[in-house]
Amino acid sequence: MKKLIASCFAALCLVGAASANTGGAPWDKFPTEKVTDVAALQHGAKLFVNYCLNCHGASFMRYNRLHDIGLTDAQIKDNMLFTGGKVGDLMKVAIDPKDAKAWFGANPPDLSVIARSRAGAQGSGADYLYTYLRGFYRDDTRPTGWNNTVFPSVGMPHVLWELQGQQTAEVEERANGEHHVKLVPPATPGLMTAQEYNESVADLVAYLQWMGEPAQIQRKQLGVWVLLFLGVFMFLAWRLNAAYWKDVK
Repeated sequence: MKKLIASCFAALCLVGAASANTGGAPWDKFPTEKVTDVAALQHGAKLFVNYCLNCHGASFMRYNRLHDIGLTDAQIKDNMLFTGGKVGDLMKVAIDPKDAKAWFGANPPDLSVIARSRAGAQGSGADYLYTYLRGFYRDDTRPTGWNNTVFPSVGMPHVLWELQGQQTAEVEERANGEHHVKLVPPATPGLMTAQEYNESVADLVAYLQWMGEPAQIQRKQLGVWVLLFLGVFMFLAWRLNAAYWKDVK
């Protein structure tokens, strides 16, 4: 019960944080077709485990749920489990919460339902995350050396900088007091081209969205059959009603 209350409180905090950050740069549109692409989901899961799970947990997700996106126990053990855990274990964070708070100023949020909690007026939570993970730029005034276009003064460092490269930004202060941030492409590119990095971020966000509701693909497929059944049943009921009342006129 205590864990449930704590989880609800954390979700409310995330929603509040999302509302507070809607004043940043416009959100880009996440390519929604990625959510049904098994190869993209598998790549996103790999990125999540290698780059996110060190600081962020996914305490409502078990490794063996990755069977739903085509991974076997052997693949999960060889590519996802680095601490000798079991396939049935929860995706718990490796970092100590006290250390995380000391290093980043706050405990990194759990990512189990992050794609659902970050939805806002500008779009879905996937849109926000897709823009956020591509919006980091170098800022020497920040403790981590990084800032973000959609989350100004972010406490999280850019963990994917080796893949993207180090973007810089031109900050323009406008008459209304707002700051317009224009990103400048990396002078020294990362391990990926801009297109490859965008594709990888889309894969990661697709996995985060899938993780928030692993049964969403099956739910949508089942929903189509349910609607077809209801349509056929409605036709039969209409004809049966007509047969009952044809002589009562």
